[in-house]
Amino acid sequence: MRKFLIVLIVSLIPILMFSVRYGGTLVYVMGVDAVTLLPGNMTDNPSEMVCRHIFEGLVEFDEKLNINPALAERWEISKDGTVYTFYLRKGVKFQDGTPFNAYAVKKYFEYVLTHDLKRTKLYEPYIKEIKVIDDYTVQFVLKHPFGPFLNYLAHGAGLIVSPKAIDEYGDDPGVLGKHPVGTGPFKLAEWKKGEKIVLVKNENYWQKGKPYLDKIVFRVIPEAVTRALQLQAGDAHLALKIPPVFVEKLKKDPRIDVVIGPSLRVLYIGMNTQKKPFDDVRIRRALNYAIDKETLCKTIMGGLAKPADSPLAPAIWGYYSTGKYPYDPEKAKKLLAEAGYPNGFEAELATPKGRYLQDYETAVAVQAQLAKVGVKVKVVPMEWATYLAYVNVKNPDKRYQMFLLGWAPSTGEADWVLRPLFSTGSISNRALYSNPEVDELIVKASREVDPEKRKELYKILQEKIVDDAPWIFLYVLDQVYAKSKKVKGDVALPIEIVLVKDAWLEE
Repeated sequence: MRKFLIVLIVSLIPILMFSVRYGGTLVYVMGVDAVTLLPGNMTDNPSEMVCRHIFEGLVEFDEKLNINPALAERWEISKDGTVYTFYLRKGVKFQDGTPFNAYAVKKYFEYVLTHDLKRTKLYEPYIKEIKVIDDYTVQFVLKHPFGPFLNYLAHGAGLIVSPKAIDEYGDDPGVLGKHPVGTGPFKLAEWKKGEKIVLVKNENYWQKGKPYLDKIVFRVIPEAVTRALQLQAGDAHLALKIPPVFVEKLKKDPRIDVVIGPSLRVLYIGMNTQKKPFDDVRIRRALNYAIDKETLCKTIMGGLAKPADSPLAPAIWGYYSTGKYPYDPEKAKKLLAEAGYPNGFEAELATPKGRYLQDYETAVAVQAQLAKVGVKVKVVPMEWATYLAYVNVKNPDKRYQMFLLGWAPSTGEADWVLRPLFSTGSISNRALYSNPEVDELIVKASREVDPEKRKELYKILQEKIVDDAPWIFLYVLDQVYAKSKKVKGDVALPIEIVLVKDAWLEE
């Protein structure tokens, strides 16, 4: 009898530790509305936040950016790295009742490849052909080996849309983006632009027993203070983008949990390497030594950031700590003098205001620190759309000198930082940086099948890029959100996505 009781108690432990509650509506407040609910046409986090509750892909990220099975149960990769074979789950249906199978996978990805979508170029350079082997086996044949391909499929653009919805609405991607149909645990019930998106439970979801919630309401609240106040008042369950000034206050509220975790976003100040004096690497290195990143992280960022020593954040696959550019104003002055600017120089620093956490405040703090080594910087804040046009590399003027930006690779790996930001001629390479050796290594690394060899190439790349210093490497932002203690089962992906698809509300 005693042995039976011990066995019974042990068997009950998982139930006691992990008891869920069904039902209820979770209110999720974010700063801006989604732009589209077509995965292959989205480039913004609010859209992806919602889409990841409606759709699923072949594979998916976990909270540590490991790649796990989703609609594919398993996969095989050919020895030469050019053929990826996926074995699909059976018995899965889209929310409109259409069966999920290999034909649906082929139809969606071919739709992305053959339409001028925002994410077509994410896949088009690499995918040669998509083959249906049988109803539940699909093969991606690549044009050449591409090491990060699984990460690219885990990207939000890899979330698969119902073939029936594509047939009905796909002629116009804008219309398809308003009629989302996936295989996920929630489906769209209402979308009031600029106000809210309401998702309801998918009663026929393939994972038995899920989801737990009846409804999720994504409410648009532009003001960060208002989001925090709604959380405190109990009018919201989860709030994104909490400003540093409110973090400590919310931590003291016994009804609220403040969640701080790693993100992939690196904030940097780019320098136009084609304009004097920034065409001299000594100048660029000097400005890196002139910035006290530790102090900026503690003061301006309120402890919600860590100094950067690479264009990659530590949570990104392939990151290597270069250890470069500790705060050394005397070394900065020496380099300035060697470059012919013993008394410094004047420059303009363009910055957005409100796009990133404390972006304008960071620019002003950098202005003060550079002044200490004789570099007089004029800070020019701009509205986001105007700012992007100003630092567009297609702008024939290209008069910008210094600019503040951030980057977070939504693929979770190094290629989606190094390729767009440092390849010669890339549209995102606003520093106009060019190093033929770096160009060659970027391509070589992406085509390397062995992960360890690829990591070694990324290490060399980071050392070379940091040594060339096309940026002032500032810091890696933390991901911060706050939630009611009633919310359980939420998951924060470092790609700045917070998921509540498996969440529930405690009494």
